[in-house]
Amino acid sequence: MTQMPEVEQLLDRMEQGLRDILEQRGISDPAVIGIRTGGVWLAERLSQRLGLSTPLGELDISFYRDDFSRIGLNPRVKPSSLPFDTEGRDIVLIDDVLMSGRTIRAAMNEIFDYGRPGSIILATLVDLGARELPIQPDIAGQVLSLPSSQRVKLRGPEPLRIELRETGE
Repeated sequence: MTQMPEVEQLLDRMEQGLRDILEQRGISDPAVIGIRTGGVWLAERLSQRLGLSTPLGELDISFYRDDFSRIGLNPRVKPSSLPFDTEGRDIVLIDDVLMSGRTIRAAMNEIFDYGRPGSIILATLVDLGARELPIQPDIAGQVLSLPSSQRVKLRGPEPLRIELRETGE
């Protein structure tokens, strides 16, 4: 069985990775956006750790998913909230688990509907590497390879913990 890492250790890695990339790119005031729900929990923590003052953005990408007509609408859809102008902004986009890349594609489509950002840095807690689209994270807390019968889920918000689930495949 795969040992699940502690979220705090992964947040430490993500924080350091973000500090490094922001410094390399000369970005001092990025706008941080979390993808609901786990990405928002992580974005809150990372924004605090980095001492950022810009309010946090939250995306609910339900209407932007390319499988919307196949899987239907999540019954808990909430409106997205971007309390800043995205035009020309350097964005840090945060999600909990990156697998196929489809959630990130949907999130970027939504961000561009608000305006054209100067750049987007993608950070994820866990990268499962099972891409269907050519999307790669700039920062990943952990890269895991799991059998197709297993999935990773971030639970929270207090405490944040990673859960391994069997899919029944």
